[in-house]
Amino acid sequence: MRVFVTGASGFIGSAVTRELLDAGHEVLGLARSDRSAEAVKAAGAQVHRGDLNDLDSLRRGAEDADGVAHLAFIHDFTNLPASGEADLRAIEAVGAVLEGTEKPLVVTSGLSTAPGRVGTENDPASPDSPARHRHASEFATLALADRGVSASVLRLPPTVHGEGDHGFVPMFIDLAREKGVSAMVGDGSHHWAAVHRLDAARLFRLALEQAPAGVRLHAIGDEGVRFREIAETIGRGLGVPVASVDPEHATDHFGWLGRFASLDLRASATLTHKLLGWQPEHPALIPDLEAGHYFRTT
Repeated sequence: MRVFVTGASGFIGSAVTRELLDAGHEVLGLARSDRSAEAVKAAGAQVHRGDLNDLDSLRRGAEDADGVAHLAFIHDFTNLPASGEADLRAIEAVGAVLEGTEKPLVVTSGLSTAPGRVGTENDPASPDSPARHRHASEFATLALADRGVSASVLRLPPTVHGEGDHGFVPMFIDLAREKGVSAMVGDGSHHWAAVHRLDAARLFRLALEQAPAGVRLHAIGDEGVRFREIAETIGRGLGVPVASVDPEHATDHFGWLGRFASLDLRASATLTHKLLGWQPEHPALIPDLEAGHYFRTT
C-alpha cells in the first residue's frame, strides 16, 4: 500500500512512517520545510511538499496514494479553535478525493471523552472534553464512512511518550527543573491515560490495513496513571521535592498547563484490542520515565 502520511516527520508521525516502511508499505510523507523533507527522505520515504493550509497539496497527496494517515496538527495552544478549523478543512479536502474509493483514511484525534470517567471507543465526542477543538474533525471523518471512504478515528491520550517526546511530560519536567519542585494539583489522585509512541504507530498501521469504516479506535497503554505518581517520578528523576498546589492556584504555578494538570483523563482500549488484536508491547509511562532519557539535558 502507498500511504500518504501528514505529519510524517513529527514525533508520532516519524514512528508511523518507520512502522509502515518496515511492514513493506510505501510512504509519501508531507513536509512543510526543508528540515522536515530531509527527515522524511532519510527515513526512506518519498517527500511531498506542502502543509495543512495548502489544500491543493493535500489533495495531490491523497490522489497519489492508496490510503491516508492524517497526523499533522497545528499545536497552537493560544488558539486551539483555529487549529481545529484548519484540521477540519484538511480532512474535508482529503476526504473529497477519497470519496467513493473505499480507500482507508485514519485521522488522529485527542481523547474526546468526558473527564472523570473511563472513556471507551463507543463514547461519542463529549462537549466537556479538553479535545473538543477536534470534535468537528471526528464527526467529518466518521461521516466519510457513508460516502465510500474506509475512514476511522484514532484517539490519542494526553501523553504519547518515548524518546524524543516534546509534549506535556517534558513541559512538566522543565517546569519542575525551573522551580525546584515537582508539583501536582491537589492530592494528585486524578489520572492521565498514556501510550508509547511505538505502540501508537503500530495501531496506525493496523488501522490502515484492517479497520472497518466508521470506527473509533483508542491508542491506550495506561488506562490511567495517577498524577501523583507522575510528579513523584519526576521529583526522583530531578532530585527535587514533590509539592501539592491548591486547585484554585494551579495556573499560578503551572501557567496555561494548569488546566491540563488538573484533568482526570482515563480511557480504555478494550474494543480496539478485540477489533484489531492490538496490544501495547513497549514500556508504560512510569517505567519509561524511570529509564532516564527524559531527564537528560544534552
